[in-house]
Amino acid sequence: MTRPADTSLDLAKISDRALRAVGEKVGSHQRLSHADAELLFTSPDLLGVGMLADYANRRKHGDIVTFAANQHINPTNVCYLRKTCVFCSFARLPKEEGAYHYTLDQVFAEAETAANGLTKEFHIVGGLDMKAGLQYYSDMFRGLKARHPQVHIKALTAVEIAHISRIDKISIEDVLIALREAGLDTLPGGGAEVFGKGVRMAIADKKLAAEDWIDVHRTAHRLGIRSNCTMLYGHVESIEDRVEHLSMLRDLQDESHGFLAYIPLAYHPDNNELGIELGRQGTATTGFDDLRNLAVGRLFLDNFEHIKTHWIMVTPFLSQTSLAFGVNDLEGTVVREKIYHEAGAHTAQGLSLDEILDLIRSAGKTPAERDSFYNVLRVFDRTSTVAVAA
Repeated sequence: MTRPADTSLDLAKISDRALRAVGEKVGSHQRLSHADAELLFTSPDLLGVGMLADYANRRKHGDIVTFAANQHINPTNVCYLRKTCVFCSFARLPKEEGAYHYTLDQVFAEAETAANGLTKEFHIVGGLDMKAGLQYYSDMFRGLKARHPQVHIKALTAVEIAHISRIDKISIEDVLIALREAGLDTLPGGGAEVFGKGVRMAIADKKLAAEDWIDVHRTAHRLGIRSNCTMLYGHVESIEDRVEHLSMLRDLQDESHGFLAYIPLAYHPDNNELGIELGRQGTATTGFDDLRNLAVGRLFLDNFEHIKTHWIMVTPFLSQTSLAFGVNDLEGTVVREKIYHEAGAHTAQGLSLDEILDLIRSAGKTPAERDSFYNVLRVFDRTSTVAVAA
């Protein structure tokens, strides 16, 4: 059985006086300012920041931590931005060693893992391949829905949607409408990186501009297509850049209410040009920064219901710890993740249901499987894989 969560807040436990003032706002449901967010990113009292985020999360979700049974499919790593997105380790030019482009039959063969009925979502993203236009993805989605009608399709970042719009010479809206008719259910949140112009010029000069990324998601929300959003942190961005990015996400959510979840993504420096330039091969973001980014997301993005930790990027251990730092959703039973492993992630490419349940239970939380719209499908008890509630 689930247990009631403690939703009390004891500000006396926070050592940083300035942070206690932010905590007073959190306790009284006041929206945090840009200055408050900067303080959260810089306060020496990380445990105090985590305590506030945990309080805000428990107020919304109690002790429930959700996950989804999903499968990643990356149809192509061919990308014409190979030379300009210097943080990327996944992309290849068409004739470069390691380049691939799946046929539809290859996509359908990889998706056969879902035939067991356990997979609830396909997460489909890839490179900006000139051979991957509207027809390719429309046929792919129709084929997947015909074979696996029970599986939700979360596919194509805003950057990929804009790419299809360019090569097929049709509007963003028409691309989204056509893909929705073919079976697209929601959009993932990738491609946002960091919205600051200086940062984008440094790490992804030719990539979709911040305003255009926002506009793709705004258009999707207007069409009834929900989406996620992200921020890639831990490279050349400043604290001010992070706060500006979060503010733009919060503003769009105020306007459209279309975002399902926020997922901060840790930069991995291996096998990419940026990591070499920064002299950071073999290193990664710190656990302090990983936990802080999740906690600040929970506190500053007050109009978001769900904050997700991506265990593939920060390890299951860190993701488990983050469940006490404002996180209520855990990346699920992923099958064959490629993109972050190309960048140096040393985590497994998937976790079993039992591993996910044990990770959540060991953090003192109650695991619950959800669908892609965050509706709870089943809640598990604390000792077995038997569902105790729907």
